[in-house]
Amino acid sequence: MKRIEREKYLNDLISLMGNGMIKVITGMRRCGKSYLLFEIFSSYLESNGVASDHIIKIDLEDYKNKSLRNPDNIYNYVESSITDNDTYYILLDEVQMLDDFVDVLNGFLKKQNVDVYVTGSNAKFLSKDVITEFRGRGFEVRVYPLSFSEYMSVYQGSLQSGINEYMLY
Repeated sequence: MKRIEREKYLNDLISLMGNGMIKVITGMRRCGKSYLLFEIFSSYLESNGVASDHIIKIDLEDYKNKSLRNPDNIYNYVESSITDNDTYYILLDEVQMLDDFVDVLNGFLKKQNVDVYVTGSNAKFLSKDVITEFRGRGFEVRVYPLSFSEYMSVYQGSLQSGINEYMLY
């Protein structure tokens, strides 16, 4: 199956790389935030020479990562994964599940060789002014569900069938 690249959002993330801020990817559930971060952006990094061990991916919604919802545990895990002075990319999915996430993320920003990207989607997380939470150290990228042109870029049927299915789903 052909992959929808979400080029606008990928380009947004690329333009923010290394800016010293937390990149906060927000949007409603199931709009593609995790896919954008863990598949599209991660693939971009690797194709541009970033070693896979310098991309720290943590899905906080995954039960196997439950212990990492504790701020001390995740901080120690990330810190122990950083073994040299090259840039590390920290990709955290569903960061609102992390206790004291603002403090943890601000702690990561104090490190010279990290670039932090997070997703969040629940009402509690989205109701806050994300940028204010990070005291001027965050930048929001708001992701929306697939546009019709994105959908049609991989749709195999006729335009009319595509419109019908797009409107239905």
